[in-house]
Amino acid sequence: MENTRIAFFDAKPYDMESFDEVNKNYGFEIKYFKNHLSADTAPLTKGFDTVCIFVNDQITGGIVPVLADNGIRLIALRSAGYNNIDLKAVFNRIHVVRVPAYSPHAVAEHAVALMLSLNRKMHRAYYRTRDHNFSIAGFLGFDMFGKTAGIIGTGLIGKTLIRILKGFGMKILAYDVHPDKEFARETECNYTNLDALYSGSDIISLHCPLTAETRHLINEKSIAQMKPGVMLINTGRGPLIDTKALIKGLKTKKIGYAGLDVYEEESEYFFEDLSGEILSDDVLARLLTFNNVLITSHQGFFTKEALHNIAETTLKNIRLFLDQGILENEICYQCGQEKTHCNRTKNGRCF
Repeated sequence: MENTRIAFFDAKPYDMESFDEVNKNYGFEIKYFKNHLSADTAPLTKGFDTVCIFVNDQITGGIVPVLADNGIRLIALRSAGYNNIDLKAVFNRIHVVRVPAYSPHAVAEHAVALMLSLNRKMHRAYYRTRDHNFSIAGFLGFDMFGKTAGIIGTGLIGKTLIRILKGFGMKILAYDVHPDKEFARETECNYTNLDALYSGSDIISLHCPLTAETRHLINEKSIAQMKPGVMLINTGRGPLIDTKALIKGLKTKKIGYAGLDVYEEESEYFFEDLSGEILSDDVLARLLTFNNVLITSHQGFFTKEALHNIAETTLKNIRLFLDQGILENEICYQCGQEKTHCNRTKNGRCF
């Protein structure tokens, strides 16, 4: 299709650089907007074919009619998660595609970086030595060899992480609603239920999608089942953890370490420079006071390879749909699964 126009929201310099480079092979007209897609900015989509959005852009029921009336036929997520879209509202009006696998290595390696940094107190040691303090008191860690990691969600990222942790000599407990028995045999990991995973893991890492069933998966009840001093890692979606329950667990020392690349209410903060402002989120501010909590601002995906893959897959998704009507990575509106994994799909449509 000639003169394809894409409205690209929440555009950062690194987004523009990677998409402009890949777009040399596609020739789309991309208009970059720095603001998030919202009720206020939705009118800007008039005259475009496609909107391209990221994790903090919200497609609500009130926005969908505006997009549809403006001629938007496709919402192209440049992310794997799609919990920021009201799938019922877009049903039969606008198609939604995503990037299911940009770089599982990027996120899995970031999860390991959080584990190692928390265990060996790297973030604290950095500041101590910068102040010419070379004492190692308070930095005692533990051997990861022989410890048990509980991995919740064994998609591409979860599986990549399991392979890395097996290299450390760790034992693996895994949970997934669709266990991969062949993978379990290959890696000698053990699928189990959540109760056994909570009680048997020294480190727990979250890699499942955010759904109604997984929202606040980590809560007071699940934390109570965990080992004292457990390490909790979340590079998935912020609302997988009830943050207030997490803070309570930290205060009681039930949770010994928390590594968070995502946060329950991150949309107002993450990806933005607020260094000159007072933090108004009391919960986030409280989390930042713990020296055994390490927070990064949703950067787990942020590698050169991942940015290239995101741009390539996103633009390919758009080209296939607009030129050939093919929806390679479409999300099923009825069940919230990708079409290729939807067990209710018939003739390409979920019924």
